[in-house]
Amino acid sequence: MNETLAMLDAEEREQLLGIWNLIPERDRRTMTQEDVLFVLDTMDDYLESVGLLEADEQSGEVTYLEGEVDETEQLNYILDAQKRRHSSSLTSSQIQIILDAELQYGISQGYYEEEDAL
Repeated sequence: MNETLAMLDAEEREQLLGIWNLIPERDRRTMTQEDVLFVLDTMDDYLESVGLLEADEQSGEVTYLEGEVDETEQLNYILDAQKRRHSSSLTSSQIQIILDAELQYGISQGYYEEEDAL
């Protein structure tokens, strides 16, 4: 496990592995867990930029707020961040696969309701 993944707490590692395991094996061959973590972190950056996430700088606690996410805008935000990233080059299809796995994981954990997936 690399240094970035080693810095995750137990809950974050569980979430990452849960999402990783929802990605079809053929797709996992073309990406890394670090790629998944990048997409998850960038999703949070996007949510914060549109006012759907609040982070307490001192405690590090994150609060997700109710609201609609424009999925096309979110994907474009992640793609723009990906262009600035030098360690990998995820395609829009790979990013969408990760987003789909995150949604599936969120539904299974009760973070999202099934209707959110429609």
